Amino acid sequence: MAGQARGRAPAAAHALLTANVRFWSTVLPEVRRELRAWERRARAIPDSVLREQALEKLREERFNTEVAATLATLVPAVRRRQAIKAIVALQIAYDYLDGLTEQPVPRPLAAGHQLYRAFADALTPLGPAVDHYRHHPREDGGYLQALVAACRSAFWSLPAAPAVAPVARAVAARCGEAQTRTHAIPLLGNGQLRAWAQAQPEAEWMRWWEIASGAAASVLALHALVALAADPATVPADAARLAAAYVPTCALTTLLDSLVDGEEDARRGGHAYLAYYRDEPEASERLEALAHEAVVAVADLPRAAHHLVTVTGAVAFYLSAPGAAGARARRLTAPMAAELRPLLAPALAIFGAWRRGKRWRRPPSPKRRSVEVGAMTAASYGGMKWAIPGTMAPCKPPPAHPPAPPSQPSATRPPAPSPRALPRRRARSATSSSATGSSSAPRACAR
Repeated sequence: MAGQARGRAPAAAHALLTANVRFWSTVLPEVRRELRAWERRARAIPDSVLREQALEKLREERFNTEVAATLATLVPAVRRRQAIKAIVALQIAYDYLDGLTEQPVPRPLAAGHQLYRAFADALTPLGPAVDHYRHHPREDGGYLQALVAACRSAFWSLPAAPAVAPVARAVAARCGEAQTRTHAIPLLGNGQLRAWAQAQPEAEWMRWWEIASGAAASVLALHALVALAADPATVPADAARLAAAYVPTCALTTLLDSLVDGEEDARRGGHAYLAYYRDEPEASERLEALAHEAVVAVADLPRAAHHLVTVTGAVAFYLSAPGAAGARARRLTAPMAAELRPLLAPALAIFGAWRRGKRWRRPPSPKRRSVEVGAMTAASYGGMKWAIPGTMAPCKPPPAHPPAPPSQPSATRPPAPSPRALPRRRARSATSSSATGSSSAPRACAR
């Protein structure tokens, strides 16, 4: 069997079809209404710098929000609108906080921790007002607090919110920790991120940067938890199982984001998780192993076909991006793609068409224009390029410590660990229960 997903393909194909019918007819129109409302709110931010940043995030990350809302296709129609409101507000807050914590401040960890309290606060029913900007030099006139309030109101209207909330808040806190520490690397070095990641329970089977990348993108797991909260039969153990199962998928999204945005990240000196691998073979092996683990992990969840579609859609979201067109890049991810066949082909076709439609509707922004070197389709895809797109040089990871002054020797990176494959679980039976609904893809952010 070429891919672990092959035996589950019939149920997953049905889930993919159901999700698309629900998404295009009931989800996307509501998402676009929400985005227009939040754009009007962002235009009212009094601080010009934060106003432009909020508007830029809404423009540049709009596709991420639309794709994140595909998880609402799992929610019954009677509760779907509330789930969409919660997912959209959570995703906008995630992207906005991502930009805020990238800004240089004297105390990046203190500022990031305080700002990301908003992420967990959005999943808390009640509590005292929090000054999320206490360690940040600017203030947005209540925009972030409005996102928190909107997510909170919508999430707590769902019947199983009390059962899901403790796990969701823990995932949100972990996400904020990883994002904060990642964005603190330019000032504090990557040692503080490494130490935190190595203390996580996944350290037994994941590289430290895979743990950090998965935590930083765990907003995807939060969207799945919002959908789970719409099911009255959900119990806390269901939420815990779902959050754990999504860890390898979240790691994949950040690593692939690092790959397709390599040129942009290099131009602005950004952090690239993929660059920690020693070489192309190790990176390719680990992407394949994470894909295998992601498929096996979601197979044990209720409505497994839906979650398999989410895993495949998460990968297709990135492999359909313009930055994924290089021949060497395709070689890098070809083994990973094989793990997700045959469902990957239709997912790539859907995302490729979706992206092309967006380019026809409006020209690319200056931020993205330089990396739009081609479009990926299901027919042409084979993998990815192990290097910054358009160059022959691989990305370089940041130093383990901040750069030393000119009078001192600069820090060097310690040797990379030797490759070690994920422990392969025994593959499940080729049969799978069918799903009554599904989704296609998520978001993965976190540079």
